[in-house]
Amino acid sequence: MDKIVGITLCLFIIILVPFAGIGSYNGYVESAYRNTITGTYNYTCIITTEAPLYNVTLFIPVPADRSGNSPVVSGFSSGTMNGIPADWETTLYDTGKATMLKVTTPAIQPPEGTTASSPYTVLISSETTGRFPVETWDPVAAGVLFRPPQSLSEMSCPPEYSGAGSRCFTYTTSLFADYNTSADNTVTITSSVDGRNAWKIFEPRSNEYHTIIGVTLRGENHGWTAPDGRLSTGIGTYDAPGDS
Repeated sequence: MDKIVGITLCLFIIILVPFAGIGSYNGYVESAYRNTITGTYNYTCIITTEAPLYNVTLFIPVPADRSGNSPVVSGFSSGTMNGIPADWETTLYDTGKATMLKVTTPAIQPPEGTTASSPYTVLISSETTGRFPVETWDPVAAGVLFRPPQSLSEMSCPPEYSGAGSRCFTYTTSLFADYNTSADNTVTITSSVDGRNAWKIFEPRSNEYHTIIGVTLRGENHGWTAPDGRLSTGIGTYDAPGDS
């Protein structure tokens, strides 16, 4: 009888040890992920012009999720966004379909020596980092993007973003530009946002996405235009707890 009990106990231990090991491993992985995960958004908006612009009003898309939440709103609201000229008035608007930055200024005056090959450039930027995961797998449905994305179409990824899970798209969105300038002037407006997660379980891992919109305008402009956008998602590794 004692022999049977001993054999049964040994079998129970043999079965229990692997399950305990798996449980400990999963617990360690989840704890390491939670304690090391860092999400970062890098945002830029670049405006260039070769000649003066007068009576300027712009409505530029701000990256936001489908509910209108944006990682860059606090920087604009508090006046701490890097690169905004002192004579620009900036206001955030939620249109219901998009979050827009309204820019008004009497004039944008390039310095002497500005040329087509060396245009005057305004660079607005911010970095937002926190202990939160960024949606990098499907930012169209659940993450931060320039909205509303229209005419979304899948395309081949460029070599730098190619990988087993990466997907790339083109799209358009909406931007308003109203200003007076010379007929031969060229103005470009470009905005981008990069989202990245980084963590360490046994070694450093990360995943990310990138999106950029841009438009080139010639001469005066007095209305809405449709910037072209590109989106690259699913770049990196997705073996962390809770990832797609």
